[in-house]
Amino acid sequence: MRRTWSIGTIFVSGGLLMTVAALAYPAMVGVEKTVAGPERIIANTQFGPLTEADRDFVVKVRAAGLWEYPLGEMAMERGTTPEMKEAGKHLVVGHAGLDELCRKIAPELGITLNNQASPQQQQFVATADAATGREFDSTAVTIMRVTHGQIFPTIAKIRASTRNTLVRQLADLANDTVLDHITVLEKTGLVNHDQVNYQQTNPPKLPKEQVTPPVPQPGAPMVVLTPRPDLNVRTSAPTATPAPPAGKG
Repeated sequence: MRRTWSIGTIFVSGGLLMTVAALAYPAMVGVEKTVAGPERIIANTQFGPLTEADRDFVVKVRAAGLWEYPLGEMAMERGTTPEMKEAGKHLVVGHAGLDELCRKIAPELGITLNNQASPQQQQFVATADAATGREFDSTAVTIMRVTHGQIFPTIAKIRASTRNTLVRQLADLANDTVLDHITVLEKTGLVNHDQVNYQQTNPPKLPKEQVTPPVPQPGAPMVVLTPRPDLNVRTSAPTATPAPPAGKG
């Protein structure tokens, strides 16, 4: 499958001050957005009520895969260490699985999925793509660790509040997948936690058009992220590594 990634007109301080901003994507089929409010019920489905927050979460997960999957492929091909290449595998496998579930539940809930990431997210890919060698590793890890840290609390909030069983299923899978991705990114040894924590809590203020995925063209074929069972990677929640006995290691 051939993918084309256009570069959004966005300036990023130092090339790394990037976070995932909230996406407002009016993508419900047959439902007009008349009143703002994430807890507003916009549809009653056989799987439970669907709120604006539920709908936007499905779109966010879809959009995340549309830029993190190709960045994972870059990490597999261009990473300079085994840990970096392994992180790339986990990104590809994890987002292929999430994308499959998004495409499965969206028609059941009446949600129209986007076929492109937002301009901001496309810029994430372009920024990493412009780097080489160890700089590529560091740039890609920082971008991905910040964005995964940003979405993690959102997943927990949706999981705790949604009354829709399909959205709950997606939140469960997203929680495991993002935790796995955070873990493998940290195993690269390239995460600067002070920098990451600052960027996660001080997101840039960007225009809405930069953080909203483009509306798909009518009749456009659905973009599918190719599953990669050949990579033999599991992205379920990782098991914590036991701490060494006191006085050792």
